[in-house]
Amino acid sequence: MSWKRALFFLALALSWIGYLYRDAFEAMVVIWQRSETFNHCFLIPPIVAWLIWRKRSVLAKIQPVPSYSALFLTVGAGAAWLAGQLAVVNALTQFAVVTVAVASVPALLGFRVGSAIAFPLAFLFFSVPFGEFVMPQMMELTADFTVLALRVSGIPVYREGLQFVIPSGNWSVVEACSGVRYLIASFTVGTLFSYLNYRSPGKRLAFMAVSLVVPVFANWLRAYMIVMLGHVSNNKLAAGVDHLIYGWVFFGVVIMIMFAIGSRWSEDTDGDLDAGSAARNHLGRPVARSAPFILMVAVELIVVAIPPLLYQHAARGETRSSVMMAPLGDVDGWRHSTGAAVDWTPAFDNPSGRMHATYRRNEQVVGVYIAYYRAQNASRKLVSSDNVLVKSNDPVWAVIDLGKERAGLAGPMVEFKSAELRDASPGGTGGGNRWLTWRTYWVDGRYTPSDAYAKALSGWSRLRGNGDDSALVVFYTPKGQANPGGILDAFVKSAGPAIDSALRLTRERQ
Repeated sequence: MSWKRALFFLALALSWIGYLYRDAFEAMVVIWQRSETFNHCFLIPPIVAWLIWRKRSVLAKIQPVPSYSALFLTVGAGAAWLAGQLAVVNALTQFAVVTVAVASVPALLGFRVGSAIAFPLAFLFFSVPFGEFVMPQMMELTADFTVLALRVSGIPVYREGLQFVIPSGNWSVVEACSGVRYLIASFTVGTLFSYLNYRSPGKRLAFMAVSLVVPVFANWLRAYMIVMLGHVSNNKLAAGVDHLIYGWVFFGVVIMIMFAIGSRWSEDTDGDLDAGSAARNHLGRPVARSAPFILMVAVELIVVAIPPLLYQHAARGETRSSVMMAPLGDVDGWRHSTGAAVDWTPAFDNPSGRMHATYRRNEQVVGVYIAYYRAQNASRKLVSSDNVLVKSNDPVWAVIDLGKERAGLAGPMVEFKSAELRDASPGGTGGGNRWLTWRTYWVDGRYTPSDAYAKALSGWSRLRGNGDDSALVVFYTPKGQANPGGILDAFVKSAGPAIDSALRLTRERQ
């Protein structure tokens, strides 16, 4: 099989994959454009093309031979894409479509070709915008280190959640301070550096590990230095846009130092030796049974088309995304009124419908918020890293404590995620008070606080043709009341049947 003919059919297969899975690829590009964390992903495809071009002399010595066994990888990736589509897990669908594209190389050109360009193909996975899910944990760790370092430096600190106060002013750790951007950029560049400068797997893995660890500690040190710089300058420095500028300059210096140190152990390589060795090792072995090329191309095109067809079948009975929510109604012993109990709404984006209500019993106040989702997609989904009770850069509200609770809701015990919120508005309806919140998800008639389980329930419901109707349910009450946890527990038990009935009735209103 000539290379010219093989590359033509590979291009045909990749074009077919791009068309079938265009929504996933388009979603990736949208994130590249929107998020500064992933702007570098635009460079990944050109870098991959350059890395493959460097192997052209090795590839010219290999005869492209299609492989049946590579189809199993394609089938598995297609199944993963289908699961991600049904559960609306963007990262899973995007990793899956990249895998489908990568698997087409050994499927149509053979494993000899695949092994020769294994790293460039693997590097293509860096184009998937993945990793922001660790942002809350990294923000928490950054705050922990900064506060500890300030106290060791002799500066008194009062901390609540991600916000802390020192004598010279107030500070908070927001998304830009988490270090996720540094981490992803460092690991991407560090992986490429290790491939181009080392030949032994041990050195490559070691430098990749360093490129993961160094930016984390560097970001902690950066955050501490920014606060100290603001403190000693009476907030004249590092308090505005120069805050971010100093951060990126510091990160750039750290990366340059890391590369300079790593270069001391560089190994001589022309960039083709590792792949050439792999190719020569294969050339000395018997050739496995190969598939007729045209037949293999036809099978590949059919196999990659099956998951999108199955998804269309599973989603065909779904209704429009608009929702007319059923009213909650009265709860025994509680007076009901529409509207929020406080000037706050959970930051869950683009619900199909939502409801806010307030219940009162004597001096006790409980708010109920429900965000309902139907026909979920990349821009409208219940479980997302963007959906939180309070954004970290919210000028008024802040989450200062997290926990778990259990209470009876519509019969069985239900688990809730609890959170304490602080309202810092001087004249707001919260009056500077703190609020205790309990939240859970309602998916396919079940309640769970788990993001992963909620995704799985939603996907299984869609696969069975029952749609993906889901909801966020939040209860909240002022912390200033006596025994606020007991108040929420009593209200959930009383209001549970009415809330569950309203959710089920809303689901029936197609």
